[in-house]
Amino acid sequence: MGSGLAVSVLDLVGMRGMRGGESAGGAIARSVNLAQHVEQWGYKRYWLAEHHSISGLACSATPVLIGHVAGATRTIRVGSGGVMLPNHAPLVVAEQFGTLEALYPGRIDLGLGRAPGGDFQTMRALRRDTQQSGDDFPLLLEELRTYLGPAKAGQAVKAIPGQGSNVPITLLGSSGFSAQLAGMLGLPFAFAAHFAPEYLYAAAHLYRDHFQPSEALRKPYLMVAVQVIAAETDAAAGRLFTTTQQRFLRLISNQPVELLPPVDSMEGLWQDDGERAAVESRLRAAIVGSNATVKAGLEKLVSETAADEVIVVTDTYDHADRLQSYRRVADIARMIDVKPTIAVGV
Repeated sequence: MGSGLAVSVLDLVGMRGMRGGESAGGAIARSVNLAQHVEQWGYKRYWLAEHHSISGLACSATPVLIGHVAGATRTIRVGSGGVMLPNHAPLVVAEQFGTLEALYPGRIDLGLGRAPGGDFQTMRALRRDTQQSGDDFPLLLEELRTYLGPAKAGQAVKAIPGQGSNVPITLLGSSGFSAQLAGMLGLPFAFAAHFAPEYLYAAAHLYRDHFQPSEALRKPYLMVAVQVIAAETDAAAGRLFTTTQQRFLRLISNQPVELLPPVDSMEGLWQDDGERAAVESRLRAAIVGSNATVKAGLEKLVSETAADEVIVVTDTYDHADRLQSYRRVADIARMIDVKPTIAVGV
């Protein structure tokens, strides 16, 4: 992105509802097409989320999707936003991402989170210890880094491929826990403001306050994931945004979260003021509008958080609207002047 704002993509691989519904294959094909376009437009990385047993999202097998997208692109970094580490044995994650790095050297990112990515029953089906609270995340992370780093004397178990690959790790979070841990370990940190904006500023401060330089990173590197929709006018973008609002409304009411067509107004869709307040709270960091409105919103976000990179989450019903929004954001980002952070592996 030159001297402008670095922007990337977070994709939940949403399936479209209505019209008989959309297959997972159809949603994945649209994701590949988006990745190919944003690569041309200068986006830095394309990340895929991990969610399980959520009707409407086709992103459960994250490493498989990463390999598929990386194979269909040439230069853009591809990775996880993120792998929910407590769901998996660290050795398996190291082997998977070591293999991806061997296939696509210098292009693979490993974003890690500590949330379950699903409900209690899903946790059990993933064979997780149901007593886990996420507090063991630092130990799991240490084990994983052992498998990805240089082999140590006497190390009995090695990740092959993976050992010595040094796949870049970013910690993801929606609270202060991972922010502090990323800072203390000298790792990049990505905050999930696209669904938990209330802790954004506190987490950004915690990360920088606790940051210790490391071999991976000399200075803090903060990424912020945020919902963004850019269109010709504020009104046009607002209408497209109703697809996102409907998804979150269905999420809090435990309904399938397929992408639904935009509506002229959300009035009449809320059951009560509580639903409206819940959705608006989840989405209050969203930046929605014309090019000028989105530029002002991104500049404000970067100014207030000192973010080094913005990870853009854009879900619209029609693929053409999604492409157009990402194209506009790429153009806008080039016009935003930010001071670069000197970093390694990001």
